[in-house]
Amino acid sequence: MKKILVVALLAVFAMAGAAQAETFKLLTWKGYAPQKLVKAFEKETGIKVEVTYSNNEEMIAKLRATRGAGFDLAQPSQDRISSVQAKYNLYQPMDYSKIESDLFIPSMLAAVKKNTLVDDKSYAVPFCWGTSGLIVNNDKAPGVDSYLALIDPKYKGRVSYRLKRPTLIAMGFALGYDPFALYSDVEGYKKMLDAVSAKLIEAKPIVKNYWANGDSLIESMRSGEVYVAMAWDAGGWKLHADNKAIDFKAPKEGALGWIDTFAIPAKAENISAAYKWINFMMKPENAGYFTTQEKCATASKDAMKFTDAAVSENFTRSFPQAAIDNIKWYPPVPAKLESMEGKVLDKIKAAN
Repeated sequence: MKKILVVALLAVFAMAGAAQAETFKLLTWKGYAPQKLVKAFEKETGIKVEVTYSNNEEMIAKLRATRGAGFDLAQPSQDRISSVQAKYNLYQPMDYSKIESDLFIPSMLAAVKKNTLVDDKSYAVPFCWGTSGLIVNNDKAPGVDSYLALIDPKYKGRVSYRLKRPTLIAMGFALGYDPFALYSDVEGYKKMLDAVSAKLIEAKPIVKNYWANGDSLIESMRSGEVYVAMAWDAGGWKLHADNKAIDFKAPKEGALGWIDTFAIPAKAENISAAYKWINFMMKPENAGYFTTQEKCATASKDAMKFTDAAVSENFTRSFPQAAIDNIKWYPPVPAKLESMEGKVLDKIKAAN
C-alpha cells in the first residue's frame, strides 16, 4: 500500500512539474499580448501564458535584479538592448534557425539583427514599430513636408513639439546632419547639438507650447490652436478620423522610427515556448489582429492583409514605400550622448 502511495505521489509531482514546465512567462508592454491571442496560443500549444506588463526602464531593472531570470521572453525597444547586454549580460543570443524568418519584413529583421549586435551575436527580432514625424492641418498649413516648418515664422504661435531628444534628432536631420552617423563622433555630435539648440532657441517665439501629454496636443490641434506639430503617427491618425484636413505626414527628411522586439532573457526556463510565441505572433492573421486592436504596425510581412481596412488605410496613406524606405530607425544611443542631450534640452527650456 505504501509503495502504491509513493508511486501515486511521484506521479502527481511529475504531472505538477510538467505543468509548471509548460508555463510561459512574458514581460511586455500593455496591449502587446491581446487576450484573444493569448487564449488562442494556449489552446493551440497547451502552454499557459503569464503576462507581466512593463516598459523599457522597468524591464531592464527587473532583469538586472534577477540577472536575467524570471521571464522566458521580454520585449525591449531595439535601441535599448546592445548597451544593456554589453554591460549586464541580461539576454541570450537569438537562435535564428528557430525563427520563421519568411514571416518577417526582411529589412526590419536585418535592422534589428544589426542594431542588437554584441560580440558578433545578435539578441532580438522585431515585433512592432511606429514613428514620430509631423501632424499637419493641411487647410491651415498646406504643403508642409519638412521638420523645418517647426521653426518657420510663417506658423508663429501655431507650432507644438516636445522638448525631448526626438526633436533634437529631427532638427539635426532637417539642418543637413546625420545624427545617427555622428553617434560615434562625440565632438561632431556636440557641434550638431549646438547648431540645433541655437535654431530652437531662436525659434522659441514661434512655439505655441511644448506638449508633454498626447491628449493635450490632440485637443490643441482639434481646436485649431496648432497647425503643425511633431508627434507620433497614431495621434495624427486619430485626428484624421475626425477631421480629414489633419493627418500624419512622414517628413522628407524621414520619419523617426522605433522598433519593439522579442528578446530572450539570459536565464529563461521555457525557451522553446518563447520561440513558439514569437512565430505565433508573427503569423499574418495574428499580427493583423494586433494591428487592428492597437493601431500599431508589426514586422509581419503580410499582416496588412488581415488588418481592419480603416487602420490599414492609415499606413497606406502616410507610408508609401518611399516613406517606409526613408524611415530613420533609432540605433542604440551611447550614454554619453544622452547626458549631452539632456543639458541641451535644459538650455533650450531655460532660454528667454
